[in-house]
Amino acid sequence: MNPYFKHHVFVCCNQRAAPDSCCNNHGASDLQTYAKEQIKALGLSGAGNIRINKSGCLGRCDDGPVLVVYPEGTWYTFVDKEDIDEIIREHLQNDRIVERLKV
Repeated sequence: MNPYFKHHVFVCCNQRAAPDSCCNNHGASDLQTYAKEQIKALGLSGAGNIRINKSGCLGRCDDGPVLVVYPEGTWYTFVDKEDIDEIIREHLQNDRIVERLKV
């Protein structure tokens, strides 16, 4: 089976009412937009390449913010653009798991 995308990334951008914790309270939406822009700038978006999507709750609020990369099913946490850049460079471009960010 050939997947439509080499990597399909879902970034939890769920927003919960205070005082509940959620990924979006940690800047997930802004970092999802950043990741999408970086993939496009690198010429890696589209069919056969990489897709970055917003997601509702992925059910891992205590590990958040989180994203998951398919088809591998690898889960990551992240806190800033440098973490997103590392996930893009290592996992999405070079197929190497970023152990320090893995959930």
